[in-house]
Amino acid sequence: MHTMQIIPLSEGAFTIDKTKKFVPFDLEKDDLQQRPTGSLLVEVQPFAIITTEDILVLDTGLGFEKDGMLQLHYNLRNAGIDPASVTKVLMSHLHKDHAGGISGDCTGRGIRPLSFPNATYYIQRRELEYAFEKGPTSYIPDELECLRDSPRVVFLDGDGIIDGYIKYEITGAHCPWHQVFWIVDGGETAFFGGDVAPQLQQMKSRFVAKYDYDGKKAMQLRQQWWDQGQREGWTFLFYHDVKTPTWRAF
Repeated sequence: MHTMQIIPLSEGAFTIDKTKKFVPFDLEKDDLQQRPTGSLLVEVQPFAIITTEDILVLDTGLGFEKDGMLQLHYNLRNAGIDPASVTKVLMSHLHKDHAGGISGDCTGRGIRPLSFPNATYYIQRRELEYAFEKGPTSYIPDELECLRDSPRVVFLDGDGIIDGYIKYEITGAHCPWHQVFWIVDGGETAFFGGDVAPQLQQMKSRFVAKYDYDGKKAMQLRQQWWDQGQREGWTFLFYHDVKTPTWRAF
């Protein structure tokens, strides 16, 4: 029986404070107390999933470079995946730490090309509109310009199912048009909760995060998914967890 292959593509740990800048953090050497008060320690960690049908990428990281290439491409190649073979890119939302790797460097015309030329990108239409309305510091509109008219972008409106096995649902909660995904393949379910369910610890404790658009709703959703995932044996994918990228309920 085919099983899904889930590959975390860590871009490293960072602290972020109210300036919204991501500052690299060495887990072995750095001290969180030395960072500005209120700094959050996060991993930035897109995922690749190889299913029966597709090579999926879930969110696209910060868009930083490593060895002269996009770090996301570097990490994929390291895992034995050619970026040109990625077939679908699923975006939970378009904040800069999730959408930085959506496009490559500027071409002559000033519009950046999509970083996965052969993939179809799945994005909530209203999230893209909101990103342009809201602008910096959470979003970087220049990096998202290439999404507007691309034939490779499928704009989603609300909840639905892609190709019979990828379910998506608008949650809002973290930002107004945030969405989450369930990928069901070979009898397994992988759940990607984006920034509504970014860390394992958050699933187990009740708290309202100040950085969420609707923190109370986010808290309720985490509890609901945690309970359902435990019952149904989901594999949770945690984008911002420095220790536990994936966690499987048994």
